Amino acid sequence: MSPRATPVHPVPGHAVCLDLRAGVHDPDGAVRAALDAPQPRGERRFLVLDDADRLVAHQLLHERLSSYGPARVVCLAVGAPGQRSLSRSLTLRPPGAGVLWLLDDSDDAALRPLVDVLATPEVFDAVLRALADVVRGVAVPSARVLEHDLTDEARARSWRQAVEGLAGPDVPALAPTEAVPAELAVLLDESVPRSLSGHDWIPAQGRAGILLRTCEEALDDAVEGYTWVRGPAGLLSGSGRTLDLPADIERVAGALARLRTAVADAFAAAGGTRLTAEHRGQLRDRGIELPEMPREISRAGIVPALRDHTHDLIGRGLPLRSVAARLAALSARTAPAGSAARLARLDEICGREERNRLAAQHPFTAGGSRTVALAVTAVLAFVAGLWPVAGWALGPAVGVLSAALAHLMLRRRPNRSPDGRLDGGGSTGAAPRLLGGLVGGAGGAGLGQALGLPLWAGAVALTVAVAAVVALALRDWTRAVDDWWARVDPESAGRVVRQIHTLVVTTAVHDWLFAEVRHHCSDGASAVARLLRGLAATADAYEYESGDAYGVEGNGVKEERADAPVTGATAAWSWQDWADSAGDDAWSDVPDEPPPGPGHTAFPGPAPTPAAAPPPPPRAAGAAPPWLERRYGDGGPALVDTLVADLVDGTVRILDSCWAGIERDPGNAGRLPLDDRLTELLHETRVRLERDVAASPPPGSVDRGERPDAARLTGVAPDAVARLLAADDDPDRTVPLCGPEHLRLLSHDPSASRQVRFVPEAMRRGATGDDIWRGTVEDVVWTRGGRHAGILRLVPLRGDVVRIVREEGAGAS
Repeated sequence: MSPRATPVHPVPGHAVCLDLRAGVHDPDGAVRAALDAPQPRGERRFLVLDDADRLVAHQLLHERLSSYGPARVVCLAVGAPGQRSLSRSLTLRPPGAGVLWLLDDSDDAALRPLVDVLATPEVFDAVLRALADVVRGVAVPSARVLEHDLTDEARARSWRQAVEGLAGPDVPALAPTEAVPAELAVLLDESVPRSLSGHDWIPAQGRAGILLRTCEEALDDAVEGYTWVRGPAGLLSGSGRTLDLPADIERVAGALARLRTAVADAFAAAGGTRLTAEHRGQLRDRGIELPEMPREISRAGIVPALRDHTHDLIGRGLPLRSVAARLAALSARTAPAGSAARLARLDEICGREERNRLAAQHPFTAGGSRTVALAVTAVLAFVAGLWPVAGWALGPAVGVLSAALAHLMLRRRPNRSPDGRLDGGGSTGAAPRLLGGLVGGAGGAGLGQALGLPLWAGAVALTVAVAAVVALALRDWTRAVDDWWARVDPESAGRVVRQIHTLVVTTAVHDWLFAEVRHHCSDGASAVARLLRGLAATADAYEYESGDAYGVEGNGVKEERADAPVTGATAAWSWQDWADSAGDDAWSDVPDEPPPGPGHTAFPGPAPTPAAAPPPPPRAAGAAPPWLERRYGDGGPALVDTLVADLVDGTVRILDSCWAGIERDPGNAGRLPLDDRLTELLHETRVRLERDVAASPPPGSVDRGERPDAARLTGVAPDAVARLLAADDDPDRTVPLCGPEHLRLLSHDPSASRQVRFVPEAMRRGATGDDIWRGTVEDVVWTRGGRHAGILRLVPLRGDVVRIVREEGAGAS
């Protein structure tokens, strides 16, 4: 089979192409391979490339194409040099088959675009219907085709950018800052599900509950005693001697230490990463009761939530490695570390320093600055001493009262147990007050004796002085008790108890109750991350190995491109020339069969040139045939995004086949071999990029009509196509695939010819194509894909040029 005339990569849904020309070593194998090629159900199309002088000899091969059911066949019969008639079998008769006779000197490179056009199912069916209207189902094609494609550089650049957009660069693990499904969100934070909010995690009758209640009761006693002591009764009433604040605080510290030890013991006992029935029993013995798993949190909902989260990340345009980094971070966040890992947090909440601070004895200090206390007492004693005569006793008495109250503060200080077992010491400044009172009282008495104040003035002064001394003493007492209580801060034990309780609940929920679910989520996210990294590595390897693969076919032959068609002798005449020479045709001079000779070759070659015609110039190797005009673009703005979207959609479909395995065994699912499937996806996408610049949707995908038009993919405007397909039916628009010497073989009735106009749907899709197509004819065949648009004109042959041969038992020679 010629690797250049037929597609190297068969297109799904297109006609199956097979080459039966001379030189095929195994024509039977070629037919078998064509029959085995997948085709849509009920649509069996075959495009056969055969030698024009071997159609009858290959009758049996043609018949075998219908062995699996009715088949439609279009045969491209390549004429031999000097051939002037065509014999075909009944197998190739309309309406199920037809023959296109190529009479020009077409090499395989020139045949390839024509094969691509005819293999398109819409064009194939239109050509077959047109051949049914042609005499004997045989016609000579005349064509004018425009090809919109990319330059090799643009194709290589867009493919490289698409693969990079799919795989992305290596990135470190990123924190899952994006919104995650509710099934995963509950595993990321330390919240408690609403259904578990009312559960009693530490029952009162359990070991931990008793210690918790003891600590709370001791703290309540201490707070109650502090509230009573800081008031006037705490200083002036003798009933306060039964209170023992230091002992209450000591009880708080001891109960807190025992509670911390019990919780640490529970954390260590069930410190594994998976909760077992034995662990439940050990926790129950230590006073922690676990409920049953809530219905809204289950292992069955984790993988679907992971799938939705993965699809959401990919759908937001993140490359595979970025998605893998986020899933890896999610795996690390949800992996249960075990309750033993919570011991460090327990030490932060209730460490040795906190317990030692509670158990420490803090001094009690009252009265403020001693100098200030001396001055204030002296002033008050001076005021009381203004009473004439009596002031000599009353002034110093006020100083004694102030000193006595200060001494009473020291005796009834709150940091001292009644039995003296616990005593933090203290200082209240009684001596400065006594000294200040004596000095101030004497001074006031002397002044009062000299002034001779009335009795009522002295009484008022005494009353004010005594009241001030008592009020200041009570104020100093309350401030001193509050200051001591703040330094001891027994109420911090309450906060510690609440934090320990919260830590126990968090540990019970996330490290014990949700351990299995967290394991499943962590393993599943890790498996998906490994799969995505493997897919990204496969994409990089494919892009690296393929390199600049554009312009290189599967057989390794570089395909040359030409921007301008090369015009040879076959384009030196027009349909007008044919019309002018029709009257001079000597039909009787046409031989029925071309005489075989040594110049007959299996592949088309230069035909013997008649003496009357000048020899055609040699065609440049790989140049475009004269009926084909190639237009190259540098890539439109939507090309790379479209390729990336196709690759992403295919990658998601590949991942969809893995979720069941991840649900069943996430540990092994991350090692699933997906390289071949991604390689097939990359190969298929690259083939579509080569075939029609990815204008057609991937096979198996749902075309939502959102694909960009061809102009936004190739960067080539479709105006030339619209002008070519204008309603004006001008035969000179097309170039016949025959030479001037073959004019006498064609029918001279132009009305007998048939015409097929075809345009890829992508060329009229989008805003670019809304207006330019209004002047075109209505019978345009809109194809789903392809990069070719143009006109195929089917010109019938004269009636005696085609012979119908019925040869019984004909077989392949």
